[in-house]
Amino acid sequence: MRKSIIVLALLAISFSAAANDSLVFRNISSEIMLHGTCYENLRVLSKKIGHRLSGSPQAEQAIVWAQKALEEAGADKVWLQPVDVPHWVRGKESLKLKFAGSNEYKEVRMLSLGNAVGTDGKMLEATVIIANSFEEFEKIPAKDVKGKIVFFNYRFRQDLVQTFEGYGDAGPYRWRGPSVASAKGAAAVIIRSVSTGLDDFPHTGAMRYADTVKPIPAIAIGNTSADLLEQEMRKGAVQAQIMSECKMLDTIRSFNVIGEITGSVYPDKYIVVGGHLDSWDVGDGAHDDGAGCVQSIEVIRALKALGMKPRYSIRAVMFMNEENGLKGGLAYNDSALARKEEHILAIESDAGGFSPRGFGLAMEENERRQIRSYRHLFLPYGVYDFEREEGGADISPMQRRGVPCAGLHPDPQRYFDLHHTDNDVFEQINHRELKLGAVALAQMVYLASKYGL
Repeated sequence: MRKSIIVLALLAISFSAAANDSLVFRNISSEIMLHGTCYENLRVLSKKIGHRLSGSPQAEQAIVWAQKALEEAGADKVWLQPVDVPHWVRGKESLKLKFAGSNEYKEVRMLSLGNAVGTDGKMLEATVIIANSFEEFEKIPAKDVKGKIVFFNYRFRQDLVQTFEGYGDAGPYRWRGPSVASAKGAAAVIIRSVSTGLDDFPHTGAMRYADTVKPIPAIAIGNTSADLLEQEMRKGAVQAQIMSECKMLDTIRSFNVIGEITGSVYPDKYIVVGGHLDSWDVGDGAHDDGAGCVQSIEVIRALKALGMKPRYSIRAVMFMNEENGLKGGLAYNDSALARKEEHILAIESDAGGFSPRGFGLAMEENERRQIRSYRHLFLPYGVYDFEREEGGADISPMQRRGVPCAGLHPDPQRYFDLHHTDNDVFEQINHRELKLGAVALAQMVYLASKYGL
């Protein structure tokens, strides 16, 4: 009898806690959906500052903006964390193609890949050769590659429902393609953009040269132009003219921007929620990753507006230089190690401002089970997928040393239409979807602070 009474008491406590959590979830949602400032914050960041590559004047303006936004959100303290970042500049650039049977060059939309060398503003002219995959390229003799421009015509796989899997599959043609081609003596590389889009927006993005090869110009073209180039190469020889001024300048001092709510019970233990403040130098950087930054600031604002006193200290971190160096994430991790700070969870939002669908969980299995046990609380908000085991790029240095990490997963179907393009602009953001992402982040932070991991 006594055992039955104890069991019933425990069940009553459990039901009461679940009901309270559901109420808090509803309060968080209502606060953000009715009074959230993240959409207007993103408008200012995107339209008044714009794209903000590390080392650029716009990146420095974004630091000032983020510090002010965190202060206005009510953070107990806000500070700048020094980060030395690479400073790559694009300059003027162009690509012209001359097809078989024509005497004229046709200008084609293009973007140099990030961190690539240019042509010093001179015209590089050469014959284009095509390879549909690395395996196909390996079979081409070096004598047939030397002095040519290699066109890696690898398509983003449309059959993969999870588009980030497609990104991982096609991404190496951007990251490694220039080095692979240079090793055989190529003069330059053109890649079919790492893109799901049925359009002609070229996508930029980071690449790096292997230490053993000569750096060569590397550019991307949109899917429509890539289709045209592929078709014309079946008809005969194609000549290309590439001109680009892109180059790497000296390293420059920049900053992560950090806002904190001090924990009521464990002020020296931390939960991080963040995004990266830098973007590529095209478009507005609205989805990548202005969205993640304003959502993280919204977590601070919402918790403060609701009068919540989290048990652990909550930090919103605007990381600098995710796109072409990850220096901000490395600097934050180094500082945490030097200061012997204990982090119980780090969450990143860096997959766009679309409707949230779940969280990737890069942590121990018992910690995954704990978070998955909260699935019923998230279901009313359209958040259901907790099965993938991944976090985010900026928090990956913490993940490697054992800090539990999570990544917000919005609906992925349109992200790689816009990613790293002129089309990643504020106008592509829906205010409800953006706010719902902030809701999910704040709800996860609430649970982690209440129950720990």
